[in-house]
Amino acid sequence: MSGENATIEVRSGEELDAKRIGQFLDGKIKGAIGAPKIRQFPSGASNLTYLLEYPDVSLVLRRPPAGSKPKSGHDMGREYRIMQALNGHFPVPACLLYSEDEDVVGAPFYVMERVEGLLIKSEFPPELGWNKSDAAKLCTTFFDLLVALHKLDIDQVGLREFGKAEGYVTRQITGWDRRYERAQTPDVDAFEDVRKWLLDNIPAETGRASILHGDFRIDNMILDSKNPFQINAVLDWEISALGDPLMDLGNTLAYWTEINDPEPMKNLAKQPSWAPGMFSRQQALEHYASKTGIDPSGFVFYYTYGLWRLAVIIQQIYFRFYQGQTKNAAFADFAVGVNGLGNYCRQVIERDRI
Repeated sequence: MSGENATIEVRSGEELDAKRIGQFLDGKIKGAIGAPKIRQFPSGASNLTYLLEYPDVSLVLRRPPAGSKPKSGHDMGREYRIMQALNGHFPVPACLLYSEDEDVVGAPFYVMERVEGLLIKSEFPPELGWNKSDAAKLCTTFFDLLVALHKLDIDQVGLREFGKAEGYVTRQITGWDRRYERAQTPDVDAFEDVRKWLLDNIPAETGRASILHGDFRIDNMILDSKNPFQINAVLDWEISALGDPLMDLGNTLAYWTEINDPEPMKNLAKQPSWAPGMFSRQQALEHYASKTGIDPSGFVFYYTYGLWRLAVIIQQIYFRFYQGQTKNAAFADFAVGVNGLGNYCRQVIERDRI
């Protein structure tokens, strides 16, 4: 099926030493014997993800990108820890090994099982033959799973010390503001008005504390090949945290492009959120509120935050490309995306709706 999670030849400048990896993993993971065949997963613009193929087992290796990185970003140990804690409580791949030995791949890394299934990107595979009802059913499954994550008992899964939920909203707004300052390039707007609006409109503390994924999107999930309404694994826990769940929903809906959104938003779309039958952002918000009892008023702040955070993430990636720290040509036009997102933030603030 066209939605299978395919791999590519490893990109230039992102190669790994198969012999060295084989020697390191030998005896540590069952079936990891000898030098693996290495291919790369093309998805994602941040951490690098590789397929290690052995005769009897297929594994996935994650490592940070090369070049300048935000101080709190790309923490392999943190991503490994939360996935280990969630295993058995939430659909995540089983994590098998974490190492800070930079002699192996040049950075800290971890290895997890490969979860087979469908990876949906910009459109649904035609072979699914989905109608509007099927799309709506996937939306229900998707947002119900986000609700389930936010309802997990932090103590039960052993993540009380994973982060500090108190003050999370303020730290996020001020933190992303600083990151944008550090990653600015001459071809992007400073967007001082958007940044000031966010700083001036930080809501009062609610006391809500949930496990936040940070990038909860359809293209970060492996769907079951036989039953695509079943989510077998949620991937990419790089910026997970503890905090106000509406911040996580804001991030999710920032990626949820609609058919009438401006072209810069459509150009950044990573999932088929505007396909016939899919929820609108307002429908998603109302569904989430009905399942959680959380008051959705004032959500424009959280949605604008999600958009601006996305703009900063893209700018950080573009900064590495601008500085020649990565050769991935896919990043060449990211400044256009940053400017487009920043201008869309202005529109959302002006119209006061998502």
